[in-house]
Amino acid sequence: MVRKLIVEVVDARNLMPKDGHGTSSPYVQVDYYGQRKRTKTAICELNPTWNEVLEFNVAKPSDAQVLGDLLEVVIYHDKNHGPTTRNNFLGWIRLNSTQLFVKKGEEALIYFPLQKKSLLSWIQGDIGLKIYYVDHDENEVAPPPPPPEPEKKQEEPPAVAAAPPPEPAPAPPAADGEKPNEEPPAAAAEAEAAAAPPPEHAEAEKPAESAQPPPQPTVEEPTPPDVDSSTVGGVEEPTPPDDPVIEMMPASVSKSVPEVRIAGPQPMKRPFTGHGSNFTPLDPTESMTIEKSSFDLVEKMHYLFVQVVKARKLSSILNPIVKIGVSGGHHAQSNPARKSPNFFFEWDQTFAFGRNSPDSSSTLEVSVWDSVQNTFLGGICFDVAEIPLRDPPDSPLAPQWYRLDGNETHYPGELMLATWIGTQADEAFPDATKSTDCRNNVNSRAKVYQSPKLWYLRATVVEARDILDLPLKDLSFQIKAQLGIFQVLKTKVSITRDGSPLWNEDLLFIAAEPFSDYLIFFLEMRQSSKAPPVTIGIVRIPNAAIERRVDDRKVASQWFNLEAPNNDEKRAMYKGRVHLRLCFDGGYHVMDEAAHLCSDYRPTARQLWKPPVGTIELGIIGCKSLIPMKTMGKGKGFTDAYCVAKYGSKWIRTRTISDSLEPKWNEQYTWKVYDPCTVLSVGVFDDSSGILFETDSTSKPDSRIGKVRVRISTLQTGKVYRNLYPLLVLSNSGMKKMGDLEIAIRFTRAASNLDILHVYSQPLLPLMHHIKPLGMVQQEMLRNIAAKTIAVHLSRSEPPVKREVVLYMLDADSQGFSMRKVRVNYFRIINVIVGFMDIIKWVEEIRRWRNPMATILVHALFVMLVWFPDLIVPTLAFYVFVIGAWNYRFKSREPLPHFDPKISLVDGVDRDELDEEFDMIPSNKPNEVVRARYDKLRTVGARVQRILGDIASQGERVQALVTWRDPRATGIFVGLCFVVAMILYMVPSKMVAMAFGFYYLRHPIFRDRMPSPALNFFRRLPSLSDRIM
Repeated sequence: MVRKLIVEVVDARNLMPKDGHGTSSPYVQVDYYGQRKRTKTAICELNPTWNEVLEFNVAKPSDAQVLGDLLEVVIYHDKNHGPTTRNNFLGWIRLNSTQLFVKKGEEALIYFPLQKKSLLSWIQGDIGLKIYYVDHDENEVAPPPPPPEPEKKQEEPPAVAAAPPPEPAPAPPAADGEKPNEEPPAAAAEAEAAAAPPPEHAEAEKPAESAQPPPQPTVEEPTPPDVDSSTVGGVEEPTPPDDPVIEMMPASVSKSVPEVRIAGPQPMKRPFTGHGSNFTPLDPTESMTIEKSSFDLVEKMHYLFVQVVKARKLSSILNPIVKIGVSGGHHAQSNPARKSPNFFFEWDQTFAFGRNSPDSSSTLEVSVWDSVQNTFLGGICFDVAEIPLRDPPDSPLAPQWYRLDGNETHYPGELMLATWIGTQADEAFPDATKSTDCRNNVNSRAKVYQSPKLWYLRATVVEARDILDLPLKDLSFQIKAQLGIFQVLKTKVSITRDGSPLWNEDLLFIAAEPFSDYLIFFLEMRQSSKAPPVTIGIVRIPNAAIERRVDDRKVASQWFNLEAPNNDEKRAMYKGRVHLRLCFDGGYHVMDEAAHLCSDYRPTARQLWKPPVGTIELGIIGCKSLIPMKTMGKGKGFTDAYCVAKYGSKWIRTRTISDSLEPKWNEQYTWKVYDPCTVLSVGVFDDSSGILFETDSTSKPDSRIGKVRVRISTLQTGKVYRNLYPLLVLSNSGMKKMGDLEIAIRFTRAASNLDILHVYSQPLLPLMHHIKPLGMVQQEMLRNIAAKTIAVHLSRSEPPVKREVVLYMLDADSQGFSMRKVRVNYFRIINVIVGFMDIIKWVEEIRRWRNPMATILVHALFVMLVWFPDLIVPTLAFYVFVIGAWNYRFKSREPLPHFDPKISLVDGVDRDELDEEFDMIPSNKPNEVVRARYDKLRTVGARVQRILGDIASQGERVQALVTWRDPRATGIFVGLCFVVAMILYMVPSKMVAMAFGFYYLRHPIFRDRMPSPALNFFRRLPSLSDRIM
């Protein structure tokens, strides 16, 4: 495959005139990886439109380190148009490929502001580009010349000599193909552009030329001595060689790590005994993708790995399987073998058996059985003490051929396998079948998942016209739009008489990539309030055909013809047309979590992403003291626990450890951090796979064990936090501790301190949320839809992440009404106000001269600030600094902030309030319970009503000062304001401030106990409360 970078130069806006006549004739020159191309010249245009496509070869990874991967786009004024004598510079931009280059289908028109080359440059305007890459087949890019093919068929022997002539043939077309993109006016640009293409295409031709010689030698080489000659030529030879020496042949076990031949363990020289009834069959291992990690945050867990590759010299009528047993009760069984064309039986399956320590002694037995007749075909026995210990970055152990012993009836075959002792850091661990941990369930292995990329789909319904066969009377029309199964939105009702209803209303949906659904619009006519609406026509629009945008530019609208609904014969009949404006808004962040618990704030469009500021590493070590979640047999309780962690769009799921109240995972994962003010969530669940309800035989949902949240901004850079966190679950019966979760977490910073400071100065949400904000109700509705979309997507994975797990991790079901949370929020407000109340209390103590020395110091400070007002702001800033430095001594010594039962008020909460909190909508409780809750809610509502009334009354009294509701009071206030203004005009402001301060801080012996006259005057002002019925 050959990758091409496509740059679509669309247009430019508001360019600087530089031709001497108030305009410019611009053209665009693009440089990438030593390649230069340019567009045509737009004559006398300050807002030119080119719509040209420029194609570049993408650099190889090794070459990109030398030449860089920056894309430079420069706009020049063409000197051939106008009185200028040189190509004047109009602006340029430099783009990084790792951030802005996306694959075809994700591109969007982006306007980049033009930049200066020097401080004295006079530049303005923007340029609109679409940048993406496409992958072409190498044969399509540099196809071999077709004429020599018939000659090769006739003359096969001189094929090697005939290969060189076609080499120079593709060169001339490559050079000519670059010339249409060049323009004669710029001589230097033309020379560079003509000189650049030959090296590109020469590199493209080299792989094609080098690929031709290998298939030409057709003479078979003699078979090496270590290759089984019985399978050469596709014919199986039952007679085996007489040499009993074990043959060794390396096999490819890894594509990324070089293979080193290591002498494997030798089988034990003793009779083999196999017991087939003691083995438990295992399902095949599913592939998973887990980022490589150093595993330095977790404990090392040693495993005995057995990789079974293939077998030979067995009868072709057999269906062999491999059974593996380790002393200590660990057994495993492979899948049925696959027959290869050369009569090998292949498995290529790896097994992992847990071990307490690498040097613990035991015996490994590997046997081959016929799965049909259950006959023993031979086996191998190893002493585990002689098996080598491997710890990455050591190279993988090469599999070897071992002779199968212990069978007298069949001729002994040979089995290729490799066995070693490693840890969970081994490359084979994720895909290995773990007989001791997963209870043979293929859906319980560790996996990494990726959430689908979600887009806001904005559909603007403008109007409809030409609605046929309608009577001349007022009719009501409405547009219903549907995307998928659970997204249905409707416009407002439009009343019209001429059959041309007008709406001009926005409908917002959530669509997930890949865009395979249709956006369907239904035009409905409402005849009366009781009768159901009548569908006049429908429009089906594929999501893949909708334009994408990353800013607030206006997308072109289109007219769509309506089709007849539910009638295929009349479907093509013209039923009118509807005017729509459709686009995917990539400038928004699609919220799938609550704003205060969000793990990612990046916009949907990849072109707008910023570089990461660091990485977060999570080590999931294990749980302690879990409560049994299920019972079996004679009332014995057990738990099948697994963890799910979510940060950004990446989800991870650990393997399930069966029947353990203190499971140990010791798995480590890594995420990129784009914003430190985000939250990492880790949840623990009980796996209920295979457990069905007795009523409808449906699968039982996974039970919640608890959840831990870690805010990234609370972590110090490079420090490892390893702690136990309580797993708390709140239900309608109260709070219950389910156990403890032990995790280790570390944040590694990848950006400088200035970059981190810049991140803290930026808004959390992307720019589109501030240019065109979404309402709170609409955003909450869209968040619920996003959570359901992600749940549906992850439930289709293998193994699936169940719906209840996704909704719990996203907190999609925690936004209902709760009297407990109302009380919690009230106390949170009180805790915030208490700081201001302490300041007011301190001022009152100063006024009452409780501490005369402190009062005298306050007087001195007040005099200094009045006579030197420039010191007010520095003094306040220094005072805040002193408070922060003093509070540093009392900062929380807890490992990391976690769920606080005291703040959550779950210890002394009423059970009826919890039952109401977890009650669904609509309620399914008895009428008496609902009535009691309603009466209680009315009582609380009466208190809130009284508080709101008092706040409104104080505001209306302020308005009454100048609105003449009370003529006497308003006259007194206005006259007093006039007198104060005259005094302030004549008396210096410092003297007035000094007098007011000393009067306010006067000694209590000069103060009256009655309220002040100003407060008495304010309380006498009228409000509108007496006019309320």
